Amino acid sequence: MSTPNAPTTPAPRLLHHQVDGPLTGPPLLLGPSLGTALSVWDAQTAGLARDHRVVRWDLPGHGGSPAGLFPESGGVADLSRQVLRLADALGIDRFAYAGISLGGAVGTWLAVHHPDRITSLALVCSSARFGDPQAWHARAALVRAEGIGPVADTAAGRWFTGDFADSPAARAAAADLRDVDPHAYASLCEALAAYDLRGDLHAVTAATLVVAGRDDPATPVAHARELADAIPGSTLLELPGASHLANVERPLPVQAALLSHFTAGGAAGTDDASRHTAGDAVRRTVLGDAHVDRAIARTTPFSAVFQDFITRYAWGEVWTRPGLDHRTRRCLTLTALVARGHHEELAMHLRAALVSGDLTPGDVQEVLLQAAVYCGVPAANAAFAAADRILADIGNTPEETR
Repeated sequence: MSTPNAPTTPAPRLLHHQVDGPLTGPPLLLGPSLGTALSVWDAQTAGLARDHRVVRWDLPGHGGSPAGLFPESGGVADLSRQVLRLADALGIDRFAYAGISLGGAVGTWLAVHHPDRITSLALVCSSARFGDPQAWHARAALVRAEGIGPVADTAAGRWFTGDFADSPAARAAAADLRDVDPHAYASLCEALAAYDLRGDLHAVTAATLVVAGRDDPATPVAHARELADAIPGSTLLELPGASHLANVERPLPVQAALLSHFTAGGAAGTDDASRHTAGDAVRRTVLGDAHVDRAIARTTPFSAVFQDFITRYAWGEVWTRPGLDHRTRRCLTLTALVARGHHEELAMHLRAALVSGDLTPGDVQEVLLQAAVYCGVPAANAAFAAADRILADIGNTPEETR
């Protein structure tokens, strides 16, 4: 007579997630903002995943995560425990963490209540308290009554500046919001209403980077400054021309700041190897993979020591610093190259800035006019000629080959 199998307890469901990068790399978890899917991190994932094991996850009722993972009366603590459960299931004990808005609140809660799990922390457009609780309760009631549509219709104005709100990236983010489960969204709104860690920020011991968009109406710069002032030893980066989803609107400066924080100054330490790794990643962000690959291919045994030097020193120590964003550093670099007459380097940096979109032709025009006043008209004349040639060449180059 056969014995029936003993009943088994089903394994708890996990937040939907995606893993990128080397499995042996230091783990880095990325948390999304309310109303977005894990794709909100698309612009930074490739750069971060060169050396990190990057784990992106979806909020309950967002993307691929079931709405039922979040209890009706749950709080940020419940969501944070779901993230720990995911890390445990992936065999990750200690990890670096970056989160946007609500995703940042999760990271702050973990850093306060589970400091042994967090190696370093980045809070992007986040807060220790997300404004008037009544506003969140009102939004929850609206979504429960009318669905996600009214919130989705106005999302672009909360998430992006006016010039960016109609971009393909902005439209893609808004489209993700329309697929969100309204009841899960409402419950998460109520979790934000109840969230307040202002009195606990002093307990954060992880190295912390705070990133703010200066045009963010959802979590104004004052919220970021409150975080940075209260978290011991933290660094604050304020990005002009960025709203609530600053990593979508200003992807390169945010990526550079995260690379610097997590690779050079955060989880991976500050030895020569770490500086080289961080420098290579930022160099590729600024100049493009194709240029860096060509430079490496041309390296000889004689010049290898110099390539290592500039990767560690210029790119790994200076360009990775969060005090200035990449747009500002590009402008300063162009001015210095004009002044010194380094035309080959000037052309390289002009092309990289224009192709990346970090500087527009109008930005370059202003930089070169400024240089004409302080560096001399002949120097600026040569620079304008170089910029004209590059703009003509870019205009005649198919976009997919740039």
